[in-house]
Amino acid sequence: MPSEVRHRVDSGLTYPVVRLTGVLDADSVPAVRSALLDVLAAQPEALVADVRELSLGAPEAATVLGDVARAGADWPGAPVALCAGEDARPWHGAGLPTWPTLEDAFAALGEPSPDHFLNAPLEPVVGAARRSRELVTEACGRWELPDLAGPACIVITEMVNNVVAHAHTDMVVLLGLHGGTMTVAVRDRSPDVPRFSGEPVPVTSYGGRGLLLIDSVASSWGCLPVTGGKVVWAALTAEEEPAGDLRGTGMAGHSRG
Repeated sequence: MPSEVRHRVDSGLTYPVVRLTGVLDADSVPAVRSALLDVLAAQPEALVADVRELSLGAPEAATVLGDVARAGADWPGAPVALCAGEDARPWHGAGLPTWPTLEDAFAALGEPSPDHFLNAPLEPVVGAARRSRELVTEACGRWELPDLAGPACIVITEMVNNVVAHAHTDMVVLLGLHGGTMTVAVRDRSPDVPRFSGEPVPVTSYGGRGLLLIDSVASSWGCLPVTGGKVVWAALTAEEEPAGDLRGTGMAGHSRG
């Protein structure tokens, strides 16, 4: 009989917590990966996976937790921690910081900075790109990054126009501040992942130039596939500022267990 893992997301705490119950083995790994990536796609500052009621059916299955953390390291750069109870030895294979209680995990992650993140839903209509540029300009002013307003507006325009022209789904614009680095992302409901060869696009070709433009102004960019869609993201760094660490605020202290 296939194993099953149930999950419940508690977003009303210091950081979002995904409470997992059931048996984690090869059969249930895909569901756990999807559940955690879906939460990361909302651009949290950090994520805590509560595995105190999750049984490890196969020791190697714990690596899915580390795989999720690596998948989200570039974007949204949110650290992932485990709440594993007093005996965390079964979860050492995940390669993640483990803490006996949620309070311990929150303390290690540090105080959140909600003013460093913005998001806004948009419909795939004419005017969506203009609205996204307004959001970017507002964020650059709030975060005192005026030099990034132009490049970030170029990036968000290309991302939003691609959704309007090709995906035809509702979307969410996600903006983040990481030190001197600003992240710009768009989540849509199309599973089609953008393809980029790095080669010049013929002037007679339809599409493709948007990715070249993003690649030319962003310090890095990529795509995070999630359930029912994807997130396309880019990072832009102010020249006079040190690059921000997109892995988040880091872990204060050391893991326990």
